[in-house]
Amino acid sequence: MKTFDQLGLSSEIVKAIEELGFDQPMPVQEEVIPLLLAKTRDIIALAQTGTGKTAAFGLPIIHKIDVSQKVPQTLILCPTRELCHQISGDLVDYSKYVDGIKILPVYGGSSIESQIRSLKRGVHVIVATPGRLIDLLNRKIMSLDLVHTVVLDEADEMLNMGFTESIDDILSRVPDGRSMLLFSATMPKEIARITKKYMENPKEIVIGRKNEGALNVKHIYYMVAARDKYLALKRIADYYPNIYAILFCRTRRETQEIADKLIQDGYDADSLHGELSQSQRDLVMNKFRNKNLQFLVATDVAARGLDIDDITHVINYSLPDDVESYTHRSGRTGRVGKNGTSISIIHLKEKGKIAQFERAINKSFEKRTLPSGDVICEKQLFNFVDKIEKVKVNDEEIEHLLPSIYRKLEWLEKEDIIKRIVSLEFNSLLEYYNSAEEIIEPTERSSKKGRDDRKSFDRGRDSSRMAEKGYTRIFINIGKMDGANPANLMGFINDHVTEKVRIGKIDLLKNFSFFEVPEEVAPKVVNTFKGLFVEDRKLIVEVAQQPNNNSNTQERKFNKKRRRPKGRRY
Repeated sequence: MKTFDQLGLSSEIVKAIEELGFDQPMPVQEEVIPLLLAKTRDIIALAQTGTGKTAAFGLPIIHKIDVSQKVPQTLILCPTRELCHQISGDLVDYSKYVDGIKILPVYGGSSIESQIRSLKRGVHVIVATPGRLIDLLNRKIMSLDLVHTVVLDEADEMLNMGFTESIDDILSRVPDGRSMLLFSATMPKEIARITKKYMENPKEIVIGRKNEGALNVKHIYYMVAARDKYLALKRIADYYPNIYAILFCRTRRETQEIADKLIQDGYDADSLHGELSQSQRDLVMNKFRNKNLQFLVATDVAARGLDIDDITHVINYSLPDDVESYTHRSGRTGRVGKNGTSISIIHLKEKGKIAQFERAINKSFEKRTLPSGDVICEKQLFNFVDKIEKVKVNDEEIEHLLPSIYRKLEWLEKEDIIKRIVSLEFNSLLEYYNSAEEIIEPTERSSKKGRDDRKSFDRGRDSSRMAEKGYTRIFINIGKMDGANPANLMGFINDHVTEKVRIGKIDLLKNFSFFEVPEEVAPKVVNTFKGLFVEDRKLIVEVAQQPNNNSNTQERKFNKKRRRPKGRRY
């Protein structure tokens, strides 16, 4: 393996990265750096996040900058503000001994005026999110005419976030002869389209296999009934005393609800989702980066581009729909050569999706049984004892306090002191698991009754009245028994449909409901909910049947036959 010096980097760059603790190049760096220094025009690098990609493109970019030309020479596009900030900070560290180089992060949510002032003073490298960059270009504040290198970092993430048109717009404004580097963890069709349109015989580098999961990540799943998912999450959290994790949920509402439950139960947690302001988002991320939080509960969109090296676990409270999303989630842990664990909490019907993910990322998923209360308490206790053994004692600071403490405790034996310390730390945990019932894994037989009950929904799908003019009446198999009311039903619909839907009249019944939406969006609403589950039953959303004389009879039969377990709520 070569050293950074042998790769051809300048002495100033080598000195800076040695101070940062860089010893030898990682595989992606050893492959990419010589190609960029040799002015290879176009490169596609497929590698997981956390494999050293920033240094792979950042070091040769700094090496090639002409600091005497105070114009943008390199453009780096990335999906989120957090990643933009992270990359620019890393480049500043790498260029510590390169005099005069200017690196500017450009992203939304911060003052555009200050970014404009920096651009007017002159910059060499721009690290940008697509939206803010287009804003500056349209204002004629900057030009990309002299850019010789373009980097698309986490390109698949940008496309998933809907930046396809923005990327096309930006790439149309850079010179035809520029070099282009595309870094991605997966290779979806849209990436292939961009490479075909904007690249010329690109050199492809694959670290591992295409779309493969990170090498240092172990994949585990627990199968539980839907009503037990949160209880299972608590057991997982308690089983790993030093857990530092991102917990993924499907919707903004679920994200907030799970974060609130964790906080109420005494865990250090907070939520990250699209309804937070930028200042709130920054506050949460700072707490998580400083390890003042154990759990960051996030949606996929909110967590894209997060670049934190020490995350021990990723927990899929809700499985994603596609393998690319799973790959990105699991790639948040096991970074920079460290080990990580991706845990999924699933119900019986998601077992097939686990098998699909296994094939796609070429990794085996280990099925585990949730730990018992005794095992959890024992593990927590030994972790506590381990901390006592390793705690650093500052004799000088506490010396004057010790005589009083010794006198206060002299009537206790050593064993009594240990017992009291353990009781003080663990009484609430021991009491909880002493009274907690063990969580039983569901089986095909135990779920059969639920499937039989769901067949009776067919009896209730007709409507007792016509929709208002211009509206379509929609059936949904969620009703008052699920805890539904007009407000949370509207919130549930708008959490899933990508654009805000105007909802008309709502009829809430015991086991199901009807709601009205404008005719033009009805097909989109119905298609959005195909294949989704509410807890352990399939969600049924469809255009209501025309009213007939038997509708009330059918509703009575449906309500009579349908029985739901107590305590289950929508």
